[in-house]
Amino acid sequence: MSTHTPAPSIAPSLRRRLVGVLFLGQSVFSAAQILTFALLPIVASQLSGSEALAGIPSTLTLLGRAVAAFPVGWLMDRLGRRFGLATGFMLCTLGSVLSALAIGWLSFPFFLLGVLVAGMGRGIGEQARFAAAEVEISDRRAKAIGLVVFAGTIGAVAGPRLLGPAETLATRLSLPIEMGPFLLGAFLFYLAFMLTVIFLRPDPMHVGRALDAAQPQDDAPPLAVRPLRAIFADWNVRLALLAMTVGQLVMTTLMVITPLYMSKLDYTVDDIGWVLMAHTLGMFGLASLTGWLIDRTHSILVIIAGGVILVISAILTPIAGTLFSLALALFLLGLGWNFCFVAGSALLSAALRPGERGRVQGASETLVSLASGTGSLSVGVLFAQGGMSGISLGGLAFSVALIIATIWIVRLRPRPLPIPGD
Repeated sequence: MSTHTPAPSIAPSLRRRLVGVLFLGQSVFSAAQILTFALLPIVASQLSGSEALAGIPSTLTLLGRAVAAFPVGWLMDRLGRRFGLATGFMLCTLGSVLSALAIGWLSFPFFLLGVLVAGMGRGIGEQARFAAAEVEISDRRAKAIGLVVFAGTIGAVAGPRLLGPAETLATRLSLPIEMGPFLLGAFLFYLAFMLTVIFLRPDPMHVGRALDAAQPQDDAPPLAVRPLRAIFADWNVRLALLAMTVGQLVMTTLMVITPLYMSKLDYTVDDIGWVLMAHTLGMFGLASLTGWLIDRTHSILVIIAGGVILVISAILTPIAGTLFSLALALFLLGLGWNFCFVAGSALLSAALRPGERGRVQGASETLVSLASGTGSLSVGVLFAQGGMSGISLGGLAFSVALIIATIWIVRLRPRPLPIPGD
């Protein structure tokens, strides 16, 4: 395991403070996301007058994420991480305000516009994990990524509990109750914006470049930038993108249909809530531990482990006969995603030079969003034709393919995989 010495001018206390700011901002950001996301299908069906259109906002959210992530990532390489993250949080703020106004105006098109704008902000704001990796030395980057991903746990706990107070506030202001969560969400998004603008200084991009200048990754100048074609020819980059994309696709496909599957088996709403809570715990609750594990082993090993866990989840889900076994299957689904997502993010961060990170990491967010969209759009048809067994079979096939591809890349590529950060 490598032990890099950080640049003398970048104090550990400064790095910890920047990671702390990113953690706090991501916690507020994730709470706002869950607070508003829960109402999207309900409001869409009310404003459109058709339950058939209830899924459009979720699709537009994913589309917005895919569209904005790459161009803003490209700008981050020039204007810095603080600019990019602040832009994302402000787009979420504007989108939430527009969605709230659309509810008051009873306008479905304006509501969809607000959802699209907020989705664009989400695709940018979720890149905070890469900024955390940028300000840390190589042996701690995965841990920093895991810590910021763990912030999603706070959102998962706080977001649903803010629904009631938000609706009460709207009632006291003589507004439609559905406006409350979007207005409170806008406030939280704006709080994340202010935290980033005021406290995320110096910019993580400059800190990362100072660290990389002190310990260059290869013989190239620290600020040298490869063409995109050369970057994506790097097998480290390809494997990182494959791990994040497959993990997202398998997780989304199985998770999205679980509430419907459970309802057909006569489980109660409370039962569904417990299973989804277990899933969320698997996704976010152990992310910090995942980062620690990567820093002490290797991203490649954690990706393979994530693929194996996804395989177990895909096998267990359709045969789970009790609430506990189904909750365990969904917990493992979240944990497998966690391993693939955090390890892929760490491997990608280690494979890129300082001037390349923004645009390539933005491209990775686009691929992950497209994977989510593919899973969400196809799951209904797959479930109608093959039930949960058919969906699980697809997840099993992708998970096994990820394991095989990872082993093939490690064994047959022309040069050995470096330890992330070396």
